[in-house]
Order: sequence, then C-alpha cells, then structure tokens
Amino acid sequence: MSKRKTAIITGAGQGIGLAIAEKLAAQSVNLILNDLEEGLIEDACKRISVHHGMPAIAIPGDSSSQAVIDAMIEAAISNFGSVDIVIANAGITLFGSFLEYKREDFMKVMQVNQAGTFFLAQAAANQMKSQPTGGAILLTSSVTAHQSHENLAAYAMSKSAIEMLAKNLVLELAPLGIRVNTIAPGATMTSRTALDSSYESTWSKLTPLGRPASPEDIAAAAAFLVSDEAKHITGQTLIVDGGWTSISPSPYN
Repeated sequence: MSKRKTAIITGAGQGIGLAIAEKLAAQSVNLILNDLEEGLIEDACKRISVHHGMPAIAIPGDSSSQAVIDAMIEAAISNFGSVDIVIANAGITLFGSFLEYKREDFMKVMQVNQAGTFFLAQAAANQMKSQPTGGAILLTSSVTAHQSHENLAAYAMSKSAIEMLAKNLVLELAPLGIRVNTIAPGATMTSRTALDSSYESTWSKLTPLGRPASPEDIAAAAAFLVSDEAKHITGQTLIVDGGWTSISPSPYN
C-alpha cells in the first residue's frame, strides 16, 4: 500500500481553497490548512475530519509571513513525514482605479499574492528536493492575468507574475522531480461573490457555458494538476472559466 500524500493549502478556510481541501481529503490526502481567519480554518479542519475522516491540521495566520510558511512545512513533516503537494491559493483583491490607487494597497496585494506565493513555493521546493518522489506545487492565478478587468490593474499584475513564476521554476525544479503549474479561475460562485445579488445572473449571461464556476469546478481541475495523472505537466497555466476569456465580454457594459 502506498504512503498517503500530504498537502499544504493556503486560503483554505472557505470558497475555492476549502473545495480543494475537500477534494483532496476525498482522495485520502493528509492536509495542512491555512487561512488568515483562525475560526474559519478551525471549522474547515473539523468539517474535513467529520465528512472525510482525514486528518487536517490548522495553521492560521498571514500566509505571506515566513513564520507561518515555516510552521506549515514543519507541521507537515512532524505529523506526516513529507510535503508532497503545495497549493498556494491565498490571495487578496483590492479594487481601485489605476490613477488613484494607493501605494499601501499596492504593496499589500504584492506582499500576499506575490511574496507569499514565491516564498511558500521556495520553502516547499527546498523540502521536496530531499524527497525521492519530489512533489507538485500549484499556484493560483486568475483570468485577470489574461484579460483586462476594470479596477484590477494591481491584482492582475500580481497574478500575471505568478504565471511567469511557474514557467521560470521549471528550469530549477524539473530536474529535482518537482512540478509547478498554475490554475486561473474565472468567475466563481463563492460565499463572497454571492454577496452580490446580481453576480450569478451577470456571469451566467457572460460565460459561454452559461454559468459561473462552482468552487468544486476549480477544485477538480486543481486536484488533477497535483495528481500523478498530470505527472508530465509542468510550467503550465490551466484556465477554468467556462470559456469567458475566449470572448471576454465585460461585466460593465
């Protein structure tokens, strides 16, 4: 019987991150879960334990903090012996027009979305390189890295950089047996987007497949990219948007 894999997932307290955690738990993957909100991530771990019977350890805190990154790696090693999968899903969106965007908002977006992703991937790779089976790293981008979207210049910039990071890391990490890919979700119905009463109807009209994604749609694609079924895929970005980027209608028209 093969050893169970262990995954670290940031931003896993709700939405896409939680859906990915549940998908992997259903595949008997041990979990180290992170979210900025301690209550959310504790509840997520309890939910996974009850519904899937899998161990899930909560590491709350800012995912861009080196102390939190180190704690996640250490928890995986001390509890399960390896880091096989890392999904850098945590990110923030701060809307604002380019001409009026505040420096402090820009730096916060880059700190979480870029620095947090970069240094989690770095810490994971330094652990994975010592493992005979290597590992898989998945970064979370966005369709805004491919098509312009009003008031999201800084966010789109941060996500475009993440996709280039995955391509660049192929040079150093492929020889070590470590794969790095990116997933770029489009409009997705989460508890946050559901706060906008027009979100589902708007994006149902704009999306060629007729509806926004569910978190489970994104989770299914993510689980594939970190699985052995994708063992010859690295340096790639998978867009999961129901066809939106093919025609790119604006929600503001």
